Amino acid sequence: MSSEKMLVRIGGLLRQAESTDNPHEAQAFMEAAQRLATATAVDLAVARAHTASRERRACPTQRAISIGEPGRKGLRTYVQLFVAVAAANDVQCDVAHNSTQVFAYGFDSDIDTCQALYSSLLLQMVRASDAYIRSGAHRPVAGVTARLNFQLAFAARIGHRLAETKRAVEADVTGTADDERAGTALVLRDKQIELRDFYSRTSKARGAWRGAQAGMARSDRARRAGDRAGRDARLGSETELPAPRKRLA
Repeated sequence: MSSEKMLVRIGGLLRQAESTDNPHEAQAFMEAAQRLATATAVDLAVARAHTASRERRACPTQRAISIGEPGRKGLRTYVQLFVAVAAANDVQCDVAHNSTQVFAYGFDSDIDTCQALYSSLLLQMVRASDAYIRSGAHRPVAGVTARLNFQLAFAARIGHRLAETKRAVEADVTGTADDERAGTALVLRDKQIELRDFYSRTSKARGAWRGAQAGMARSDRARRAGDRAGRDARLGSETELPAPRKRLA
């Protein structure tokens, strides 16, 4: 599947997912979207490895992605969500000191996937945290503290879910000793090396991002609620996944 077709399919899944309220479908929806993204990334990596002309061969790139305006509360948890999505899709990130921008390093198709998934998940995260605060279940903890803790736990759970799905897909396509699968495993390893070398040459980052937890007051109740919401976050449609987990063609 081409990068363009993959993005069209994910876009359709996202639009339908946001109108679905069935929590029992949530895990399958998320796995379907990440399986599609991972399988397409593997296919494109193999295609790149077989491109004869280096001039035509895709190379890693850097892209600046806006997270929010300076001074807006909660930007660090937004960054945390983007970084979690990026880690599951072969994209490395640097973060602006004020968390207003992320600098993504990777292949264009992988960065496109990250942006599509992040946009939908951010909407779900904000809606879920707003509903939690309106419910009053966070009291007596201050609303700002509860919201940040909720969103941090949501982002962490999303990261775990996407990473598990990515590992399962890659294990499926590289898990046996036949020549084709062994070749795919080698291609994926070479892709990781190429991305690492590109990042080392290109990144101008000084120091490391401290993460969303830095200086944050803790609310275990809000974190448990955010974790539950992250488990229920959905990407997909019933028609795209009519049965329990299936291997993606």
